[in-house]
Parts: sequence; structure tokens; C-alpha cells
Amino acid sequence: MKVLILGCGNIGSVAAEDIGKSIDSIEVVVADRNETRAKLIAEGISESNVSWIQLDAAKHNELVKTLEDFDLAMGFLPGKLGYRLAEACIDARNDLVDVSYMAENPLTLNDKAIKAGVTIIPDCGLAPGISNTLVGHAAGKFDKVQTVCIMVGGLPEKPVPPLGYVITWSLESLIDEYTRKARIVKEGEIVEVEALNGLEEIEFPNVGRLEAFYTDGLRTLPYTVSNVDNMWEKTLRYPGHAEKIKLLKALGFFDEKQINVEDVSLSPRKLTVKLFDQKLRRPEIRDIVAMKIEVSGIKNDKHMRYVYHMLDRYDENRGITAMARTTAYPASIIAQLMLKKAVKAKGVVPLERLGVSEEFFSKFLNELEKREIRITEEEKFAE
Repeated sequence: MKVLILGCGNIGSVAAEDIGKSIDSIEVVVADRNETRAKLIAEGISESNVSWIQLDAAKHNELVKTLEDFDLAMGFLPGKLGYRLAEACIDARNDLVDVSYMAENPLTLNDKAIKAGVTIIPDCGLAPGISNTLVGHAAGKFDKVQTVCIMVGGLPEKPVPPLGYVITWSLESLIDEYTRKARIVKEGEIVEVEALNGLEEIEFPNVGRLEAFYTDGLRTLPYTVSNVDNMWEKTLRYPGHAEKIKLLKALGFFDEKQINVEDVSLSPRKLTVKLFDQKLRRPEIRDIVAMKIEVSGIKNDKHMRYVYHMLDRYDENRGITAMARTTAYPASIIAQLMLKKAVKAKGVVPLERLGVSEEFFSKFLNELEKREIRITEEEKFAE
């Protein structure tokens, strides 16, 4: 069997290594628009079943033709290419495990995917990803789901000036997170709110005081967890971060429309990406990932809630960030379960639907545990 991994950044490269070393009977091919990067990643993994190709995923016909030679694709592309990759996989009749932070709703491709006989699993990273699986598992235990609250963030171990933050994942997706309106459920209705709003402070165990604000991380959950009263996702940062980002946003640093500066046209957003990359990418600073999820509802006429906690840290031995671990490993695990035929459903299959299955959930958490990603679950009577 052959697996094509599209995108060789910090996340895709870790997933490629994990799946290549976990199943030596499959052929893993890493692909990137940057030929040098693809070659370096493949050769750095040092496994005989891992090779590389140069591929521009923005070229639809070339992408479809390449996909036709593979059994499964894994997408680690910028959000603007995520939906197009899903469409290409349907055209090529190729299953897909995807991580991209796409603006589009992948569920709109469900009928086409079913007709093509393929399985598309979107949002297979941290949040959405692990978070959706946990929510689906908890929601499946209730007769009626009342609230779903997700808080998650990647952070430096200690706040670092000027933003209390360092870059550990896609800069494009990070800016999307700050600028894209967030879909939440309020009093039973899906509504849009501005990202960075809904600011509150919380105390996170073994981390300290953090702030939380709305971001568009629910993804497919408002459409798959029915009859819920209130549901939202918030990103965690050190206190003061949101106000600084709001200032940059208000001043136009994230605007995509080009401006003219001394006869040179440029996008403020592209300039910001460059500056962020120069100033905030600090590989010498260790990171953490903190996540808390609460799902409450009615079970056997009793008000109950399930609370999940996760705190992951930088892998000192292998030099892998907590963000890469908690994003790449879930995607790799899901891909491996698909290759082992543990996922039989066709169409667009969000992780919350898979998380309802005790068998799938148990396998997923066991594989995370093997990679030392530990999640605690508490069942409580709602207060």
C-alpha cells in the first residue's frame, strides 16, 4: 500500500516519520512544492520505505494524476488548499486524512465522496482533531447534550516578549485563526462571532493563569452534534496576548489587500507573516500544549458532565515540539487505523462521529498513550 503525504512542514514531517516507522510494509512518499525540503525530510527519516517527490498541490490536474497511484493521502497544506485537496482526492478516488484549517465546510463534499466510494476525514490534528474525538465520545453518552466548551492552546513554557508567544505551526493558519469569524452555538442557534472576543481568564493546572478567546475551532461540530444548547471553542494564550493581536488587526497588519509603498505593492498580511517568522519562530524555546474540554448534558434523567484535560510538553529526546506531537500523531494514528480498515464509513466522516464508537475511541487513545500523549477523563454530576 502507498501513502502520499502532502506538505513537509513541522507537522507533516513528524507524521511522515511516525507512519513510516510504525508500518514498514507500506510505502510512504512525502511531497512538497519545495523539492529540497521534500528530499531533506525523506532522507532525514532514514527509513527504506520512505521516499519523496516534488509536487505543487495547487495544480489540480497534476495533483489528481499523482493521487491515482496511492491508496491514501494525508494533507498538511495551508488552509486555502485544504478543500481543493479533498476535491482532488474525490476525483482520484483516494481516501484522505487532512489537517488543514480550511475556511470551507468539508461536509458539503459528503455526497460526492460517497458517490466516489472514498473516505475523507477532515480536521485530524489537535483542535479540531483530538478535541472533536473527545466531544463525540462524551456526547454519545448523553440522552441530551447541553453544553460543549473547548479550550486549547499551544504556548511557550513561559511567556516570551513581545506577544507572550512563539510560532510552532503554520503562520498562515495562525493568522486565519485570529481573523476568521468563529462559528459557535448560542441558545441552540449557530451564530458567528468575531475571533478574539469572549475574553476570559482561567487557571490551568501546572501552567498558571491563561486567557481564552473565541476562535473558529468547532469546525464540523455544530452540524454533527445536534440539539445542543451552547457550544464554543476558545484559544488559550498568556494574559495580554489578545489585546496586542487586536491592535495589530485594527491597524491592518493582517489585511490581504495590497498597498503601495514607494512604488512597491505588497500585502500587509504577507509582510506580517515574514516579520512573525523572523521574530516569533524561536526553536530554542520549549513549548507546551494545554487543553480542557467540558461536555455536559442529561444522562438517565441526571445532569452530568465529562471533563477532559491534556498537557503535553516538548520532546527533549527527539526534538519534537508539543504542537507537532499533538497535531501530527493524531493524523498518523487515524491514517494507520484507516489502512487497517478500522474505518469503514464512506463520505466525509468527522472525528466526532468516529469517537462515539468505544472500540475506535479506545484504539485512538491507546495509540496516543504509546506516544506519551495522556488525556484524563472525569465523570461528574453537573453543578
